[in-house]
Amino acid sequence: MRRTALWVAGSIAATAALLAVLDLAFPPDMTRYRVASTEVVARDGTLLRAFTTRDGTWRLRTDAGQVEPRYVTLLLAAEDRHFRDYPGVDPGALARAAGQWIANGHIVSGGSTITMQVARLLEPHRRSVIGKLHDIVRAIQLERRYSKDEILGIYLTLAPFGGNLEGVRAASLAYFGKDPAHLTDAEAALLVALPQSPTRRRPDRHPQAATRARYRLLARLTAAGAIDSRLAAEASEFPVAVDRRAFPFTAAQFAAGLSRHAAPGAHIVATIDAGIQSRLQTAVARATDGLDPKVGVAVLVVENRGRAIRAFASGTGPDSAGAFLDLTMTRRSPGSALKPFVYGLAFDGLMLHPETLIEDGPLDVAGYEPQNFDREWHGPVTARQALQQSLNVPAIRVLERVGPDRFVARLRQSGAVVRLPSGKPGLAVALGGVGINLRDLTMLYAALANDGKVAPLASEEGTGAPPTHTLIGETAAYYLRDILQRSPAPDGIVSPYLTQGRAIAFKTGTSYGFRDAWAVGYSDAYTVGVWVGRVEGTPRPGAYGRNTAAPLVFDIFGILPPEDAVPHPKPSEAIETANTGNLPIALRRLSDGSATRPHLFFPPAAATVDLLRQSNGELSPVMLRAQGGKQPLRWIVNGEPVRSDGGAELEWRPDGPGFVHVTIIDGNDRSSHSIFRLTKPASAD
Repeated sequence: MRRTALWVAGSIAATAALLAVLDLAFPPDMTRYRVASTEVVARDGTLLRAFTTRDGTWRLRTDAGQVEPRYVTLLLAAEDRHFRDYPGVDPGALARAAGQWIANGHIVSGGSTITMQVARLLEPHRRSVIGKLHDIVRAIQLERRYSKDEILGIYLTLAPFGGNLEGVRAASLAYFGKDPAHLTDAEAALLVALPQSPTRRRPDRHPQAATRARYRLLARLTAAGAIDSRLAAEASEFPVAVDRRAFPFTAAQFAAGLSRHAAPGAHIVATIDAGIQSRLQTAVARATDGLDPKVGVAVLVVENRGRAIRAFASGTGPDSAGAFLDLTMTRRSPGSALKPFVYGLAFDGLMLHPETLIEDGPLDVAGYEPQNFDREWHGPVTARQALQQSLNVPAIRVLERVGPDRFVARLRQSGAVVRLPSGKPGLAVALGGVGINLRDLTMLYAALANDGKVAPLASEEGTGAPPTHTLIGETAAYYLRDILQRSPAPDGIVSPYLTQGRAIAFKTGTSYGFRDAWAVGYSDAYTVGVWVGRVEGTPRPGAYGRNTAAPLVFDIFGILPPEDAVPHPKPSEAIETANTGNLPIALRRLSDGSATRPHLFFPPAAATVDLLRQSNGELSPVMLRAQGGKQPLRWIVNGEPVRSDGGAELEWRPDGPGFVHVTIIDGNDRSSHSIFRLTKPASAD
């Protein structure tokens, strides 16, 4: 007897061990659950956009906490009253189903629990006895691995609801246009009835069948005492009549960008603020009402403190072929929108003060003769006046002092991608002779709101504080803020310094031929960037930044959360004066380069420059740039005359590291001498 008992116990233990090994070796296949729709949501959880799975299915991952409790109550009453009591299999229900099968000769009810249905949803198969045994085994495995709420969440994600809809969230959004947390009793009852025959009961195609199915379900639950008759009567009161709706498509291009490199089924929390986004869409729709449908509008709203994008718009109208382009990423000419950064670098280099006088008159720089927008000359103007009036010639004179190479290099060091039509910087970059997109331009203006510290714009929550880089110094940023806050407002707009109780600094830009209209404004809390134009780049005569983009900037500030217009603290280095005569002599007037001795501006004297090698192994040329003097210029490098076009730039190819002696002689035989050092290029890895 003892030996028999030991044998039985050993057999049971061996069987249990074998089952445990098989359970580990052949776990349930969770692929269908894992490969759900990728979702991009706003920071408060509002769905912005979802994407179908690779097989074209809308499968939105859902848990019980996201669903109206009444739906769960009805679901368990209809499908598995003992869901919380049994470990995945209901012996009584299976015995009853088997008896009905034997008595009737065909399957009357399946006896499946919610867990068994989940097993079949995970691994679909044809209905059969073998299939039922498969579901029983898988149900036991699932119960060993997951909690009841987790199993319920898998059902809520995978249950079929007709067509390519899987899961109760997808069905609720498609049939009722809302999340399942807000279902009415009638809507909840309908969604409980659909998975039993989702194709035949689709409410958008077979509303009468759906109505009858809901009625039978409620009648059965009432008869069984699972729900009271009042609930059944209320839930059956209205017939089913629904059309399938489109899924949320908010900030669609923005969401597409975030999802592009995400894993299938990813849940991405964007930085978008759902409230601001909704109000922005209304403001943009109002501003574009009546415009040519081919006209595109792109908008970014950035919260300055964390550089987070709080709202986004990009579209060319509902019927346009460009409706799905992300126009915030399209590089276009910014017109005068980069001028503040030209002045900012000059302020930073102590070449200029807001009250420094600049001559606005005819200018000829090696054949380049810029004109003002109004085709008039204004004589001596302060830097403040020149920037507020967006005068072209003063900006060119300032950039000549700053240096186009240095200006473009500083923008690129700050993370902005700028493209040059000719491949190298020229003075025309101050007037829009460069390609940049709205994201980078808005990023640069957000730096002005943050005392000159630039950082990448954040699109996704939880990525941490972005690293900062100095674009311009705090004093230069203070000067620019003061100038741009007091710029003349567009027609119909009150002074930006008093708008909505907040101080707004802004600048506009218009590209050559009226192709692109820009405006960017910033307050202490927010930066708003706007671009308006045709996607194909054709002109829009009479549409420029001031009358097209700027009004929308101020409309958008009107929908943003309020903020106090607190005066920005003045840096200790800032020179506060409204009188040019009170400035140091060197800052009273911007000197005319043609009246000064030529000098090597880049590389600076005593600088150290790293040599670089090209892919063919040869040393890369070094760009030398002169400033001042009368052209043509003659160049002598290390005692040898170098052939040039007489301009202020020279592409010189060194023969190795060492000190470089540069002499520049201008057209009036004035000369200067400078020395810098070239260091040996780093060895390739």
